[in-house]
Formats: sequence, structure tokens, C-alpha cells
Amino acid sequence: MTRTPFLLIAAPLLLAGCSLAPKTALPAPPVPQSWPVGDAYLLQSEEALPILSYKTIFTDARLQGLVDQALANNRDLRVAYANVAAARAQARVSRAGQFPALGVSAGAGYSDSGGNGAGSGGGSGDFSLRGGVTAFELDLFGRLANAAEADRNSALATEAASRTVRLALIADLANAWAAYGADRDLLKIAEDTAANARESVRLTQARLDGGVAPRTDLRQAEQILATAEASIAQQKTALAQDENLIRLLVGSDIDRAQLPAGLAEVTPGVVSLPAGVNSQILLRRPDVIEGEYRLRAANADIGVARARLFPTISLTGLLGFASDALSSLFDGGSFNWSAGGDASATIFDFGGRGAGVDVTKAQRDAALASYEGAIQTAFREVADALAVQGTIAERVRAAAANTAAAADTAMLTDARYKGGVDSFLASLDAQRSLYAARRSEIGTGLLLVQTRIALFRALGGDSGAGNKTP
Repeated sequence: MTRTPFLLIAAPLLLAGCSLAPKTALPAPPVPQSWPVGDAYLLQSEEALPILSYKTIFTDARLQGLVDQALANNRDLRVAYANVAAARAQARVSRAGQFPALGVSAGAGYSDSGGNGAGSGGGSGDFSLRGGVTAFELDLFGRLANAAEADRNSALATEAASRTVRLALIADLANAWAAYGADRDLLKIAEDTAANARESVRLTQARLDGGVAPRTDLRQAEQILATAEASIAQQKTALAQDENLIRLLVGSDIDRAQLPAGLAEVTPGVVSLPAGVNSQILLRRPDVIEGEYRLRAANADIGVARARLFPTISLTGLLGFASDALSSLFDGGSFNWSAGGDASATIFDFGGRGAGVDVTKAQRDAALASYEGAIQTAFREVADALAVQGTIAERVRAAAANTAAAADTAMLTDARYKGGVDSFLASLDAQRSLYAARRSEIGTGLLLVQTRIALFRALGGDSGAGNKTP
């Protein structure tokens, strides 16, 4: 007889576990199976790119130290990790809803209806101790299971999003570090130009005083000097802003000894990262992984919405002891139990629940398009970086040759001017050309480093299994 309530509860449980969610079918990646090839793309022989730590790509110990500080202190990363913790906790909340909640209650009371007050002997007491299952919903149609699955996938998507933040932080810090080195070089160029301009002003003033040069030559020389001095001020501002950005990314103060003195120190510390031939490696990018889990969560949400179309069945069960005397509370005759069930179903809701299914289907379609779009965006970013990487060496060589030619031209033109062969305007033009060539060479060298960083980021470097959030 005592087995009856347990059978009543166990029988419906055998029916639970059905899922109305559609199976998640990931589409084929909507991109070619290999990277573009041609003159702009240096086709590599590697079939797949290994997951690399940032320390493998950024080999300079100073940059590695800054990255370590940023991973420990950056506030955006802390927010991302907190979001992961919240999402994981929410997944545990949903999972707990699939199981019965057990509770216990105890009570004691005294009543006296004789009107003679306490101690008259006409009162009575009652005591109780009960425990059991309260309002356990039978998950016959998988509503709770799919809700838990949706939250679990959302948590995994949030974790992938945090790895996107981590990857972006590392790349942004590397770019800021490289930009500081380039700005140090640009400041040196501006200072050299200003020094040459001051000497030119001094010599032109002497020639003017000697009646050899016109006043226009002096004014033109002064313009070159003023331009160079303005450039010095501008580059000092840029360096200060570079430092501010690095401090923001690191999340704490920095040691200036960790900053590079110029691009000559930056370039060797950021090694080239060859791409694999098979574009399937993009499926490990954290934003692509996030899109996949969002798609899986959206599929589970369809199951939740479909389950709401069916009745809800809940069970309750209580067992315990009740007695009018505390001393006899646990006697055999004091034991009692009760079991019950409740079913509810909406008969007519003007199509609200059906519309809820349509909403989740539309959200699933949007998640699918976002997933495919993430893959396509990743492919384009890698292809763009490969296009630059395939031609950047020639651009660096050409920029260096241009600077060398401009320097020789400036030297020869200045000698011809001093010898009275060329005008001062020709000498000034040659100096301007040299200044522009040197700045262009620095810009091309910075682009070389930025391309290596961009390829590291586009391929999802440093976001693999070995880099889980805390």
C-alpha cells in the first residue's frame, strides 16, 4: 500500500524527456575551401595552422610583460569574465529546475478553549514535522530540458565572446605598442628636420646679410623650420596619447622601459604568422564559435516554445509526522503522507503561444545568418591580411629605396645651391621630399607589423582550448 504514491509519481516520469526542439544542423561554411591565390597572396604549404600562444608571435619580452599585465588588470576583460560567470550560474539555475525541490517544515501550536487561562488544564497542543516534494513539474515535452540546453549554449557563447575580448585586447595592445615605436621614429625625423632647418636659417641669414641671398630665401627657410617645430609638437602629443592608450589597455601604470625606442625594436618582436591553406580553421575563431552556440541556443528555444503549446503537469508529495504531544510525535501512528497532481492547459489565447513558436523560429533563422556571416567576415579579414602580407615586403623595399634616393638628391641639391648652381627653392623641395620619404618608410614599416598582428587576430590566434576564462 505504501508503494502506491511512489508508483503514481514514477509512472509519469517515464514519459518525461521528450524534446520538441529541432536538431541543430550546422550549414557548410559559406566560403571557399582555400585562401585566394595569385601575385598578392603568397600561398603557404601548411595544411592547418596550429593554435599559438601570443608569446609565440610576440617574442619581445617587454610586450609580453605588458600583455600579461593587461590580462590581469584590463577592466573590459574583467567585465567579460563576470558575464561568463553569470551565464554559467544561469545555466545551473535552469538545470536545477529539472529536478524536484525538497522541503521540510515543522510546526507547533497550543490552544485553550476553556476560558480559564493558562494552567487550567483545558488546553491542547499539536506538533508536526513534514517533508516532501513541492510542485515538481513533469517535463513531458522537454520544456525544462530545452530551457536548460538553451542557457547552457548561451553560457558557452558568452565564454567564446570573452575569448574574443581577450584576443582583441592582445591585438590592440600590440598595435598600440608598435604605434608608439613608429611615433618615436617620426619624432626623431621631425627633430632632425628641425635641426637642419635651423642650420639652413642661420646660413641663409648670413647670405642675406652678405647680400648674396634674397629675403624670400630666408622666409622659405623659416617656413620649413616652423613646420618642423609644429611636427615635433604633434609627435610629442601622439606619443603621450600612445602611452595613455597603452595604460588603458593594460589597466594599470606601466614602466616606460617596456616601451620601444623605435620600429627597429618593434619589427623583430612581432614574427610573421603563415596562414594554413584550408579555410576550415576559421571555425575555431571565438566569434564563429560564439555564433554556433547562439544558433544551438536558438534551436533549443524553439523546443521551449513548442512545449508551451501542451499542458503542464505538476506533482506534489508530502510525508511526515503529526501528534498532539511532542513525546509521541514519532510514534508509528503519527506518520502520514499525501500525494497529488495538477494539470493546466490554455484552451484559447488568440494565437499567442503559436506566435511564440514563430518568434523563436525567426530568431533561429537570424542566428543562422549571423553564424554564416561571422564565417564570411572571418574569411574576408584573413584574405585581406594575406593580400597585404603577400606584397608588403616589396613595399618596404621600395620605401627604403625611395628614402635613399631622396636623401642623395637632398645632399646633391644642397651642394649645388651652395655652389650657386641651383636655386634655394630646389633645395627646399628636395628637403621636403626627403622628409616625406622618411615618414612614408616609417608608415610602411608600421603596416608590416600591423599586418602580422591582423593575421594573428583574424585567424583566432591565442583563443584555443588552452585559454579558457577563469
